[in-house]
Amino acid sequence: MAHTLAINGGPKTRERPFPTWPIAGAEEEAALLDVLRSGQWGRLSGDRVAAFEEAFAAYQDADYAIGVSSGTTALRLALLAAGVKEGDEVIVPPYTFLATATAVVEANATPIFADIEPDTYNIDPDQIAAAITPRTAAVIPVHFAGQVADMEQINALGRQHGLVVIEDAAHAHGALYRGRKLGAVGDMGCFSFQSSKNLTAGEGGMILTNAEAYSRLCRSYHNCGRLPHGAWYEHHLIGGNYRMTEWQGALLLAQLGRLEEQTRLRDENGLYLNSKLAPIPGIRPMARGQAVTRHSYHLYMFRYDPAAFGGIPRDRFVAALNAEGIPCSSGYRVGLYAQPIFAERRFGPFNGYRTVRPDLRYDASDYPVCERACREAVWLTQSLLLGTRDDMDDIVRAIEKVHQHWEELLE
Repeated sequence: MAHTLAINGGPKTRERPFPTWPIAGAEEEAALLDVLRSGQWGRLSGDRVAAFEEAFAAYQDADYAIGVSSGTTALRLALLAAGVKEGDEVIVPPYTFLATATAVVEANATPIFADIEPDTYNIDPDQIAAAITPRTAAVIPVHFAGQVADMEQINALGRQHGLVVIEDAAHAHGALYRGRKLGAVGDMGCFSFQSSKNLTAGEGGMILTNAEAYSRLCRSYHNCGRLPHGAWYEHHLIGGNYRMTEWQGALLLAQLGRLEEQTRLRDENGLYLNSKLAPIPGIRPMARGQAVTRHSYHLYMFRYDPAAFGGIPRDRFVAALNAEGIPCSSGYRVGLYAQPIFAERRFGPFNGYRTVRPDLRYDASDYPVCERACREAVWLTQSLLLGTRDDMDDIVRAIEKVHQHWEELLE
């Protein structure tokens, strides 16, 4: 019997590749050669990191910026600057990369998971409110996939309960919330420049804030506990060498020149996909809150309902879509609470939770929305959204094709 779906030997919807990542050109090459020839390869003697800090802070509507070695480092230092310590609790979402929660563990505090919103996969402010105790010191909302979290409600909870609000903006370069970029909407914001990120130097991170006190602390922590006007071998805080290199600063300055146009294109293509995919039975694009002026679409996500595909499991659908030439994945298969590090509390020497939560347990039944997200989400990476309108139409055609011929997936 002849087959229509590519997974069964039929013709593929798409043969040509989507845009690759990272995108680089003469600007990046010249920037790296400038650093090479200068002989100033480290942040302490060069000027590229400082220039990027200034440019990125201005771009993201923040007063202060500290370039660091990774997004994970940024979270860790922000928690230090916030004064989070043993016995404290920090509320985080369970649908995120583990660094959001392990940074809390490394502060010797206790990560407390609050479930996510079903339409955005961002942390639910009502669940944050329910999780607050007298021990809660901070909350880390994640702008997941580039979708802005409900910062108005989260900041209100922070003010009401005296919590430090630290944005995990690793996915949200260039996104807009009520016309304002992220990172200093809360008390501090943390970015990643790891290889997959919308702004990348392979590795690297950034802390943004509008508070001079937090800026001063983070800058000292990232530079071995030194103070700006202190002696070289004069150390005031428990810091380390978490500095960004001049190579990264130079690359990021060049990449920053591309970010605005790339973000605009991703947002346009994301909105177009939403409009074209919504009518397909069993395919539900993610919602956009009214306060979201622009989505950065580090990921384009939609929710898959197997009932509209004859009960075909999501993984089979994802495999069929990949076979059609549309690279995609199922994303997270379990929430952080189910990862061994949290389920079995493999926190190494960081046992601060035992001070107040010696019986700490994470129960999947407490996070029903996250559990559902781990069963229904389909992810497309940000580089696909740098394609043309024809590229977006190929995505739509492939999904329509799989829906029209789902019976073939039963064979």
